[in-house]
Amino acid sequence: MGRRHLARELALKVLFEGETDGAAPDRSLEYHANEARADEEVTDFARTLIGGVREHRDTIDARLREASQNWDLDQMAKVERTLLRIATFELCYLPSVPIKAAINESIELAKTFGGPDSGKFVNGILGRIASDAADRPEAHQA
Repeated sequence: MGRRHLARELALKVLFEGETDGAAPDRSLEYHANEARADEEVTDFARTLIGGVREHRDTIDARLREASQNWDLDQMAKVERTLLRIATFELCYLPSVPIKAAINESIELAKTFGGPDSGKFVNGILGRIASDAADRPEAHQA
């Protein structure tokens, strides 16, 4: 498992828990990072993802609503919604992350933690968000 993959998995777990039971993100990240034996670099990237999603959640959710024409955010499975938020943050706010990497990692995590069609669902929505992000001058390339 790659380092960024692990960081995304940690962010998924922390954000999922926060949405489910209101767990404190710092404490939750510390627990999951220790359990995964993640080093400081991995933990820092996870912290960036968690903080970014929390800080920009309203804007991220607005972009997700635009991209998921037939789905309300509340209708999405929590795992898929959380992964979409993480990837949307990466696509829109982290120019150092290649678009393809953010999408592919999210698809893989959706296949691991979601249902049988989660990967396709996540791919479809992120494809729309990525095409919007690619039109922006600050968009990042693979």
